This record gives sequence, C-alpha cells and structure tokens, in this order.
Amino acid sequence: MTSPVTVVADQAADEVVIRKALGSIPVEAIAPTPVAGIYEVVAGPHVIYVSADGRYMFQGELVDMVTRKSLTEPRRRKTTLAALQTVNEKDMIIYEPEKTKHTITVFTDIDCGYCRKLHNEMDDFLAAGIRVRYMMFPRAGKGSNSYNKAVAVLCSDNRNKALTEAKNGKPIDMKTCGSPVDQHMALVEQLGARGTPFIVFENGQTQPGYVPAKQMAKMLDQVSAP
Repeated sequence: MTSPVTVVADQAADEVVIRKALGSIPVEAIAPTPVAGIYEVVAGPHVIYVSADGRYMFQGELVDMVTRKSLTEPRRRKTTLAALQTVNEKDMIIYEPEKTKHTITVFTDIDCGYCRKLHNEMDDFLAAGIRVRYMMFPRAGKGSNSYNKAVAVLCSDNRNKALTEAKNGKPIDMKTCGSPVDQHMALVEQLGARGTPFIVFENGQTQPGYVPAKQMAKMLDQVSAP
C-alpha cells in the first residue's frame, strides 16, 4: 500500500513536471482528479486537464458517468467568482431592489438589442428582489461608438440614469475619464464570453443571452435551493 507521504511526494513531483510543461501559462492551482494520472489545472478562470508526465492536455468537461455530474463545473464556477471579485463594485453600475433576494452580474453592450430588452425589465427584476450589477462589454471593441458610450456612462455623475438613457437611444454627455471599461472587457475575454448579455449568477453559474425577469427569478430560486 502506498503511504500518504509517498502520495504527497509523487503529487509534488508531478506538479513540477506539469508546471514546466505548461511553460508561460499562468497556473494558479494543480490538483489530482479521480482519474489516475490526470490532474486538474486552474489557469485564471480556465480549467484544463494535464497528464502527470506533462505530455497530454485537454479542455472540456470531466464527467462522472456513475453520477452523471460534471466534475469541471464546480471548479469553473469558483474561478468565475474569483475573477469577478477582481472588480470593485464602485466600478460597476448597480440597480438595487428594496430587499435583495439574489444578485446577478450582467455584462452588457449599450447597443445590443437583447441587452436593451433585459434593461427595459429592470423594474421587474427589482420587484423580484434581484440586484443587478452591470459591467460593460462593447462588442465592437475599443474605440467604437459603443465603447465610447460605455466610457461616457461610467464617467457620468449619475451612471444609472445615463445607462438607461443611452440604452433608450437618447443622447448623453460623452464624457471621458479613467473608466473601468477596459478592465471589464479584459475580464470578459478571460471568461470566454462571446455575446451579450452575459449573466453570472451568485454561485458562479453563467447564463448567456437574454432571460425574462420572471424566468430569471425562478432560475435563481432553483440555484439557491438547498
């Protein structure tokens, strides 16, 4: 029987090999999986799998075929939440309900039709006790009209009002400042989001695309259920 000390020593040796094989990839954590010789590697918000000898690497879902549950998703959610925590709430636009039941983080594009559709239901989200934290994801990229609007909104004295007006197509004061839009966009790239709205639940689960307020409330209740 292999002693616990030997197992720890073997894992430490494997970790050295894996880190060397991955080179410049920023590795935050390495842990064994239930599959012999395969390690889970956390690189930023990404979860990858690497063989103990560092030769093979793959991405995707590691699924327990007995329980039919993903072993990847729980770790992915943790890394997503950790990534979100790098942004201070003062650098977001937040809509607060009278009593918060759930919190969602929404990456939005001012010129995205479905983002506007979601925003038009803000009263329904708030009535359902859903706290909405916005970050900017102008899909047209830096320097685009959408990007400049995002900067202007975050530089506004009243961000909430400016965002609503911008989403409704009304002219806003095109202010500039040291806004966090670039930080938001870098985070979106890390998370691998491609479209908007891109929604993150408080447990780290992600939801791409528009979801009506009533349906969102039901989804959040299910997520938080014991």
